[in-house]
Amino acid sequence: MPMSPRDQYPQLLSLAVHEFRTPAGVVGGYLRMLQRDPEATLTERQRKMVDEAEKSCGRLVALIQELSEISKLDAGLLKLARQRLDLFTLVGEVAELVQEARNRDVRLEVRGNDSGATISGDATRLRQAFDAIFRAILREKPGPTTVVAERRLESRDGVASAVVVVADESSVQLAYERAAGPFNEKRGGLGLALPLARRVIEGHGGSLWSPEPTEVVREDEETRDPLARGSAIVSVPLTE
Repeated sequence: MPMSPRDQYPQLLSLAVHEFRTPAGVVGGYLRMLQRDPEATLTERQRKMVDEAEKSCGRLVALIQELSEISKLDAGLLKLARQRLDLFTLVGEVAELVQEARNRDVRLEVRGNDSGATISGDATRLRQAFDAIFRAILREKPGPTTVVAERRLESRDGVASAVVVVADESSVQLAYERAAGPFNEKRGGLGLALPLARRVIEGHGGSLWSPEPTEVVREDEETRDPLARGSAIVSVPLTE
């Protein structure tokens, strides 16, 4: 029986990763050899060009690795680790390290419960997921702005969950109360970190969304609603 397009998709990604990985590795290897070659008679301008090319090649290799992880997650071949952790504590630790936007006077503050959100999960991948979400929101904010990551416990239909609302300081409650809309994970400059973040959160039984835009736009347009684009809500069910 022929495979459906949905079943073929992870295999196609896996093949693309395999085909891209070897030439990217070869190019990167030769560039590093040129950087270290004591006999290379490069001008300062040429050396700078080689250095920039090597950095870009490294970025390509990282993208290929992210593509590989997406294909494995979608195919069910990559298992998330399961260890006891407190999601709220983890979020606070990640936020402490995401402060490069302060040079634009854009600050990230963590509020709400600092513990009490025990789950069984993959700490490393959850850290990467929240790091990507925080950076995606912060990098698009004009300063001066304070972005809040507010940690809440909620219970719906008998299921207790840890919720993290990321929004401008004045819009946290509004973002939480508005109907759920899709989170825009197709943002330039972040590689595939956001598609990976969504898959990791969903792999823990959770969900990632943004407030529903008030203005209807075509699917190929970016929303012009600043609350919808500039906010994110993560919910992960508790296991204890």
